Amino acid sequence: MRVPTLTDPRGADFKAYKRIRQSETIVALERRAIEALRALGIMMTDTCIIYQTIQPPTFGEHVAYGDTGSTIYANSVLGARSNFEGGPAALSAALTGRVPRYGFHLEERRRGSTLFRLEDRPRCLSDWGAVGGIVGRSMTSYWEVPVIAGVSAPVRSDELKHFGAALASFGSTPLFHMVGITPEARDLATAFDGTPPQAHPIGRADIDAFYASYGVEGEGLDVVVFAAPQMSLFEMEQLAGLLDGKRVHGKTTVLIATSPEVKAASDRMGLTETIETSGAIVLEGVCFYQMHAREIGEANGWRTLMTNSAKLVNIIGGYGYQPTLRPMERCIACAVAGKVLP
Repeated sequence: MRVPTLTDPRGADFKAYKRIRQSETIVALERRAIEALRALGIMMTDTCIIYQTIQPPTFGEHVAYGDTGSTIYANSVLGARSNFEGGPAALSAALTGRVPRYGFHLEERRRGSTLFRLEDRPRCLSDWGAVGGIVGRSMTSYWEVPVIAGVSAPVRSDELKHFGAALASFGSTPLFHMVGITPEARDLATAFDGTPPQAHPIGRADIDAFYASYGVEGEGLDVVVFAAPQMSLFEMEQLAGLLDGKRVHGKTTVLIATSPEVKAASDRMGLTETIETSGAIVLEGVCFYQMHAREIGEANGWRTLMTNSAKLVNIIGGYGYQPTLRPMERCIACAVAGKVLP
């Protein structure tokens, strides 16, 4: 490799795969892939939240990212430059230290094209993901750059993470601007290089309607998944607090995916022990839909799935699941009850 090269989440946690009935065949393929990647000099970081755990790219830095959530965060929040790169293109960039000079590496492609105005501030991470999904659904082109106005206070990294991951998933969109928040949108005029277009409002009713489009109340609950993106240390702390002293229902599995660095910190701080005492399972270096999710579902008889990730509900239906989107607190309450609560 000519430049530092990192890996996205892999498809199996070698310390926990037997607990979720992953086959030895899948694990053998993972080991083979890791051996090849290491032979090329690739660092096995196994994370989609590189910007929260290893080293974020800097403003103006040109990178070749393939993960949708990592790309949109690097472009939008950090002001780095990347297109969505497929595997062969990313590997070529690593081998040559170059990327094609087009798309979002160019300043002229990075100006806003569509304006949205938040009329009700999201209240939790899944709300931010819902807003990202709403914006993403309205995108008509890879080249369309949405601009979000109406955000009156600072936004945390995890909130931007869930918003961007959902937007990229629903809209195939690698860049957004948030007025007064992201570095290329100090104000509306800067974001658009001039007079902005008419704004599309997003209110509480829109967020509630997005939730309503995923899930049916009263059904049994097979699996609750916190992933896509992986959990930050702050999210792990929140989950530990919600699960402390509780017990997951015997018919429901709770899976929590995080990066190797966050897992080590969670172990050291006692968060992993608190979470797993409840019956939940902490997975390291993986992401659910990349773990041969259809095969895991079939092996465990999982059908109904709940998550606080808007990105995951957009993807996982294609793997044979019936997804429900709820805030983190409600996901835990449903996991303890063993069914989809109102």
